[in-house]
Amino acid sequence: MLLWFESNGSHRHRRVTLPDSSLDDARRSLRTSIRRLRRGIPPAERALAAHSVARIADRELHLRRDARVALYASMPEELDTAELIALARQRGCRVYLPRIHGHRLARAMHFLESGERQRFNRFGIPEPHGARWVSARALDIVFVPLVGFDRRGIRLGMGGGYYDRALAFRRTRAIWHAPLLVGLAYALQEVERITPAPHDVPLDLVITEKGVIHCSHSRMPTGGDTRGT
Repeated sequence: MLLWFESNGSHRHRRVTLPDSSLDDARRSLRTSIRRLRRGIPPAERALAAHSVARIADRELHLRRDARVALYASMPEELDTAELIALARQRGCRVYLPRIHGHRLARAMHFLESGERQRFNRFGIPEPHGARWVSARALDIVFVPLVGFDRRGIRLGMGGGYYDRALAFRRTRAIWHAPLLVGLAYALQEVERITPAPHDVPLDLVITEKGVIHCSHSRMPTGGDTRGT
């Protein structure tokens, strides 16, 4: 199976040939390739991309007071979410961050309203600390981290499955319903096609520094597939 990476800046387009192996092996290979490209983005481009994504999200999603918005604390190689989190708070949104529970087969994730009380989980990611949590069903928008994505909304994550478990109810719905699932990524993380796994929960939108991609599976009425910046 052949997949194309889209890139920006000084990066060139690159074709990756996945090995003829299991779906897990193919995804592992693809994940490694994209992460290598992502780590190569220069700091100045990272800062500009994070600023662009925050402004595009604010403009296109009309972040409003009291909207329940889930974000996440980004890891160093991921697109920085700090500006988007600050902007959502400025707009009066109720900002939630994920907190994971359990290990191995009992992996689960809930969302807690962000505040000053935080602690680091076993992956070194800061999480909100408290007893009052909500499920993804109670949220209006969930911004989702990803390693790779395609225009059908198929998302390649880090392999833990936490978001897929938390959002599994979306797979059983006959019509689109909240929460809106929005992937955040650099443009170079887009690939032509990702083979879906049975547990995948497709995204509704992906926002990159180049604009908004309305995923082809989405049931939202739109005027086109992509809006540029």
